[in-house]
Amino acid sequence: MKIKTSINVVVAATVFWIALMGAARAANIPVPGWDPNAFRDQSTLQIMTIGPEEGEHWSRLWLAVIDGQLYVRLGDRAFGRIQKNSAGLYVKVKIGDDEFDKVRLEAAPEMTDKVAAAMADKYFLDILIRHESHPMTARLVAEPTPSPTK
Repeated sequence: MKIKTSINVVVAATVFWIALMGAARAANIPVPGWDPNAFRDQSTLQIMTIGPEEGEHWSRLWLAVIDGQLYVRLGDRAFGRIQKNSAGLYVKVKIGDDEFDKVRLEAAPEMTDKVAAAMADKYFLDILIRHESHPMTARLVAEPTPSPTK
């Protein structure tokens, strides 16, 4: 009886480990073309939100790349659109000639000062913009879109 119980524990632990590894691999699936370091020299990007009344809307935002991660600061209007976005915190993003269909906006309040400093270094007009309200500093994380099933 003790051997049967031990085998069940080993089998259950193995199944759990395999499932955990599969989830970890799925989380690290690269999105073709998504390379924040390659976007460093871009001056703006666009995010598309879908509002309940206005439908699709593209907002142009300045960007900063810090430690291989892409960040934006949202002003009041862009933040309001994110709050009403029917896709939640997912947006479509255009950067240069590239378009990404499923990008998650992650609030990054711990990066507010670093992103503000990076924006000040990168953009001359930030001398004016920094005094406006920026209710959200966000990290942009591209996620793979599911392949169409046949």
